[in-house]
Formats: sequence, structure tokens, C-alpha cells
Amino acid sequence: MIGGECEMDSSVIVALITLAGSALGTFGGIVINSKLTNYRIEQLEKKVEKHNSVIERTFRLEEKVEHLEHFHD
Repeated sequence: MIGGECEMDSSVIVALITLAGSALGTFGGIVINSKLTNYRIEQLEKKVEKHNSVIERTFRLEEKVEHLEHFHD
């Protein structure tokens, strides 16, 4: 009976270690994925800012050209 109890205790310990390892691995993966997602969102926001800036400048230029065309006529 004593040998059986020792065997059961060691299998419980192994199961707990396995559970802890799985939990840490899962948590680590979530953290890394979250950081990568945030980085990619930041990069996209920068690209959108540049794009919007170009659109605004183009709009202003079109207004100036229209004004100059009316002024020139």
C-alpha cells in the first residue's frame, strides 16, 4: 500500500508541474501576441496619419489651384 501511495503522489506532482508549465506557456504566448498586435496597430496608425496628412495637403492645393484659376480668368 505504501508503494502505491508514493506512486500516486508522484503522478499528482507530475500532473501539477505539467499544469503549471502549460499555464505559463499559454500566458506567455498571450502576452507576446498582445505586444505584437499593439506594435502592428501603432505602425498602422502612423501610416494612416501620413496618408491623412497627404490627403489634407492635396485638398488645400486643389483649393489654391481653383482659386488661382478663377483669379487668372
